[in-house]
Amino acid sequence: MSRANMDKNPEEVAAMFDGVAKRYDLVNDLLSLGRTKAWRKATTKAIAPRPGQKILDLAAGTGSSSEPLAAAGADVIPADFSEGMLAAGRKARPHLPFTKADALNLPFADGEFDVATISFGLRNTQKTAKALAEMYRVVKPGGLLVVTEFSSPTFAPFRTIYTNYLMRALPAIARKTSSNPDAYIYLAESIRAWPDQKGLAAEISAAGWVETTWKNLTGGVVAVHKARKPLRFD
Repeated sequence: MSRANMDKNPEEVAAMFDGVAKRYDLVNDLLSLGRTKAWRKATTKAIAPRPGQKILDLAAGTGSSSEPLAAAGADVIPADFSEGMLAAGRKARPHLPFTKADALNLPFADGEFDVATISFGLRNTQKTAKALAEMYRVVKPGGLLVVTEFSSPTFAPFRTIYTNYLMRALPAIARKTSSNPDAYIYLAESIRAWPDQKGLAAEISAAGWVETTWKNLTGGVVAVHKARKPLRFD
């Protein structure tokens, strides 16, 4: 089975996710010690979906993040560039309009969406700034960006424990539960190399988004960043 390297070659990243798609949700729930549902709930709350709202859920995987948005009446497009993830999503949630899309070259019109959201996927793009710029392009003026991603625990002793878990325990658990445990070595490495809350906020703002804020979850293991695309007269 394949794993991506830290250069995040898109073909390698897609192939890696193809290989873990069938058990992706189950393994992630195990590795997060059951926190994925709470993180998803917090993301949905940040988006505040409503009927008639058009939402792009990028790196949607099997659609677990899209499901509550659709349930709220929003017109959600689950998008991913992994064929394996899309196939698993269509099988699990055939009522959702899964769409193949590259985060660095989105197949959508300018200003098409009210909201763009990406959960645990921005870190896997080869060019973060380009992905943020593409989401900016497809969101309407005044529209919302919500990014949920692994981050940096705010309490130093816990941060040390968490880092040890990432680099030692997580790969060991993955070897017993995943069809491609090497993919979770990449996961641990990519999380450790990812910017902290303030660093990601700066990258979001640099892409043109305004009013950037974040909320820490599980002590900062995960953070939900929110920002707005300025109105034309801002």
